[in-house]
Amino acid sequence: MRLTLVAVGKLKDPGLTALCDGYQRRLRPYLPLEQIECRDRDALRERRRRGAGRHIYLDERGDTPSTLELADWLRAWQAEGIRDLNFYIGDADGFDDDDRRAADRLLALSRLTLPHRLARLLLLEQLYRVATHLAGHPYHHI
Repeated sequence: MRLTLVAVGKLKDPGLTALCDGYQRRLRPYLPLEQIECRDRDALRERRRRGAGRHIYLDERGDTPSTLELADWLRAWQAEGIRDLNFYIGDADGFDDDDRRAADRLLALSRLTLPHRLARLLLLEQLYRVATHLAGHPYHHI
């Protein structure tokens, strides 16, 4: 399975960039992940139209699974033969109703409002945690 994280905007904080890159490196042996930064939501929508597989939008209205439930989502998609998972993080205004309808699944990392830059880090950490769990490796508190 291949993962793609598509986000509006660039990470400008070197510390946050290093943390995100670190999780991407740690994730690589389990599930390859590509990060794509789009200039705006229109570019993100174009990327979505061209993408194969499942499309998961991060949105405050989405489901709030536990880490193990998120692992179950990935396990089920793998069992279905889904090869590509695309995670989308919008800009500060989030997604509109049309965007949400275009998603295969809506995922909320929290009911709290999070800056989209921080949401990227949290998503990467959770994907790493899920991948290690699915591979049978222990990771703190799963």
